[in-house]
Amino acid sequence: MLGLAGIPLGHEFTFLEPSVDPPAGAVGEVIRSPYDDEGALDDLAERCDVVTYEFENVPVTAARRLADRVPVLPAPQALEIAQDRVAEKSLFGSAGIPTARFEPAGSPKELHDALTTIGSPAVVKTRREGYDGKGQMTVTASTDESDLWRSLGEVPLLVEERIDFEREVSLLAVRGSGNNTAFYPLVENSHRDGILRMSLAPARGIDAELQAKAERYVAALLEALGYVGVMAVEFFERDGSLLANEIAPRVHNSGHWTIEGAVCSQFENHLRAVLGLPLGSTAAVGESVMVNLIGSVPVLADLLKLRGAHVHLYDKAARPGRKLGHVTLVDADPSDVEAAIALASA
Repeated sequence: MLGLAGIPLGHEFTFLEPSVDPPAGAVGEVIRSPYDDEGALDDLAERCDVVTYEFENVPVTAARRLADRVPVLPAPQALEIAQDRVAEKSLFGSAGIPTARFEPAGSPKELHDALTTIGSPAVVKTRREGYDGKGQMTVTASTDESDLWRSLGEVPLLVEERIDFEREVSLLAVRGSGNNTAFYPLVENSHRDGILRMSLAPARGIDAELQAKAERYVAALLEALGYVGVMAVEFFERDGSLLANEIAPRVHNSGHWTIEGAVCSQFENHLRAVLGLPLGSTAAVGESVMVNLIGSVPVLADLLKLRGAHVHLYDKAARPGRKLGHVTLVDADPSDVEAAIALASA
């Protein structure tokens, strides 16, 4: 999707990707190699004027090696922080952004102490890796701590208070090389089994004060990191306040609606930012509903029958829990939205 956004602007793309037949091959040349292959990284640097990433589990060592040879944006520091949940929570705290209470745990004893401090129920997450609900468990007073430690891989953990929130919202921001910053409207996200299923943009019932608060929080993060590019920040909304959950230093699934639903998509704005070009408008052109296609793809003709449906298929092999595409409807009739949700859930 980054490639699709950049081709009309006259850009060419080279992708470093370990999989055999990646979807990115449709929009550029692919260096098929592991992310940490030094020869492949040097080859990528030789071919590119600037390097970016859209996956936060790229090794930081790879990003730093590239950064010694070619501009890497966002800077590797943002990637490093996003890969460590404790570092991420600490960044929120240093920027004055409220979060759920949390404690690190690097051993069974520390896990016991952290659970005692935080109380029950709590959410226990691996400090590193894990996405779409992987690498985390909700625990109660009856949870066996030894089984918990083993089931999460006997790796460093984060224990945090389980928040009884009203909904999850996310804010996408873009910051250019000249420190100019723009924000998309807050988006309301719905998950099932830890996977994003649907986003509504703009989020329902958001007033100007809450939007401004979210923008202040994210602006503080962008400034602290000297950030360039698109960043997404997920928040829990509770009683009119926002608690930061996590950052994504990249274009984000909750911003896929912007392709049709905003004046300038998150993908084009990310490219504009990392290339030093003027940022595009982040204004919504209507009310958008983005529905992810998870595990399987409905019959294309059924999706295209829906008035105003914009279908994006990723050309990925189907497997349970995998995001295979999405469909966005802008200013759609509620019956069409319900039909899209039903097709995606079938």
